[in-house]
Amino acid sequence: MSGNEGNMTSIRSGFARPAWWLYILLGALILLALVATVAWLGPLPPKVVVMSTGAPGSDFDLYARQYQAILRRSGVQLRLVPSAGSVENLARLNDPHSGIDVGFAQGGLTNEVASPGLESLGTVFYQPFWMFVRRELSMTRPDELRGKRLAVGPAGSGTQVMARKFLALNGIAESLLQLQPLNAAEAGEALLRGETDAAAMVASWETPIVRRLLASPAVNIVGAPRADAYVALDPYLTKLVLPTGVGDLATNRPPNDVNLVSTEASLIVRTDLHPAIKYLLLEAATQVHSAAGLFRKAGQFPAPERVDLPISKDSRQYYKSGPPFLQRYLPYGIAVLASRLLLLLIPVIGVAYPLVRMAPALYGWSMRRRIFRLYGELKYIEAELDNKSGIAAADLLQQLQRLEERANRLQVPFAFAPFLYQLRNHIALVRARIETVASVAPAIVRASG
Repeated sequence: MSGNEGNMTSIRSGFARPAWWLYILLGALILLALVATVAWLGPLPPKVVVMSTGAPGSDFDLYARQYQAILRRSGVQLRLVPSAGSVENLARLNDPHSGIDVGFAQGGLTNEVASPGLESLGTVFYQPFWMFVRRELSMTRPDELRGKRLAVGPAGSGTQVMARKFLALNGIAESLLQLQPLNAAEAGEALLRGETDAAAMVASWETPIVRRLLASPAVNIVGAPRADAYVALDPYLTKLVLPTGVGDLATNRPPNDVNLVSTEASLIVRTDLHPAIKYLLLEAATQVHSAAGLFRKAGQFPAPERVDLPISKDSRQYYKSGPPFLQRYLPYGIAVLASRLLLLLIPVIGVAYPLVRMAPALYGWSMRRRIFRLYGELKYIEAELDNKSGIAAADLLQQLQRLEERANRLQVPFAFAPFLYQLRNHIALVRARIETVASVAPAIVRASG
């Protein structure tokens, strides 16, 4: 190595690179912000969601299968678990150990107190209360059911709840009837075979057995002429009108308009269900239920209507502005990942940017402080010299020598080199003063002697 290269190496060794502790502090703060953000975001959306549906062939079952196909396109498996109906769906949703995440339920079966861990994504379709009887019975009034066989839905179904309410409102004691716990499909088949006299069911217009019974000449529908009174007595009910001939135009079934009372089915989820899954379910509900139908206008459902439970905040946002921005333009999986990455950038930018802005000032303060600390010691030595406190010049020179050695070992960036050079110059000036005082003092002593 040449002499010049050696000199340059020694010069560079006297100057420090930016302090490692600053990098560590910056990295630690960013890491802390990332950890806090990840904790706030929670886990990724599940790949499997479990839905409690209804009896096979019911409207709950048919709609759930459409939801299943839509979610499958987004890479999410919707596992369907059959049930007796609304009551059992709510019981499963209220049980945190059931594994059920979502289900349909008709209105009027629960409330916030009974179901504190549940929320609604909105109403999705009407579920009219149908009463079909065998044609030969020629029934026109509810009280004519006394002594008859009546299919009222199985335990755990919304049909059974509605049928019992209907009997109670009309003053018909259940003991005067032969109640049969059959689901809608079973009740319809039993009615057509003559194994029951009447069948009550809560089901949508789209349910196959409803369409079949309306078209059958062997069955009549018993309407609700006092539908307005039912609605007035029960706020969960809505009046609907079944048009003449809608069951079968060729045979004009039914032969006249029929008043019906109806509940509204809601899409119910657990409050801890991941928001991204709620948005997927809402998109599925929009695809399945937004078309016009017999009892609904186009776009009427899904709707942010509170029936039993509060509407989730994610649903309110969806109804207000649609799905999240990224989910409108990207596939579901990519949108979820991209949204999390964007959210993770917030703390990085929020913490790193001010730290980067502050870092030069903080680092400069640290470097000046190291130099000024030595200046403080230099000032102390100079004060001792001025005070003539009796400290020997040799002792002051020794202190100054140690201070100079520390200054020579001090490593600072090139930007702070002037401060270090000034310190060394000032040390030299103080040394000159001490040496002057040391040389003058003996002369004074000799002159006075």
